[in-house]
Amino acid sequence: MINYGKYILLFVLFLLLVLIRVFEDQLFYDPYLLFFKSDYLYMDNPRREVFKLTTFTTLRYVLNTIISLSIIFVFFKDKTMVKFSTAIYALAYIVLLMLFLYFVLNPKQEDYYIFFNIRRFLIQPIILLLLLPALYYYKQQQ
Repeated sequence: MINYGKYILLFVLFLLLVLIRVFEDQLFYDPYLLFFKSDYLYMDNPRREVFKLTTFTTLRYVLNTIISLSIIFVFFKDKTMVKFSTAIYALAYIVLLMLFLYFVLNPKQEDYYIFFNIRRFLIQPIILLLLLPALYYYKQQQ
């Protein structure tokens, strides 16, 4: 029997992730949004407020993490997978934020591309895209 409630809930959770992305300009302070949409490899680093940028980046990461953990729970119904995923998200946050702050405080044009990708892991649910297939494969192996 198909569990329609599970699919509707998953749809709503994925929709929330999409809405965060769609309304990122209105919801979050991020001077790098326009910077990375332009020809950033040949531009100077934009003006930014480091504390405000870090706060809003953290807020966005937390929102994406909560929704992603909810998706993992709804998909697998396994609290140990959610605990493992929480640890992955926490460790990733610490490492990525340290790297993010390094590149924000020490902007060099030759580092823009790596900074772009580190920032992407913080503001987009890429970790979810990596965890879902890995956890599914793990579940299939049991």
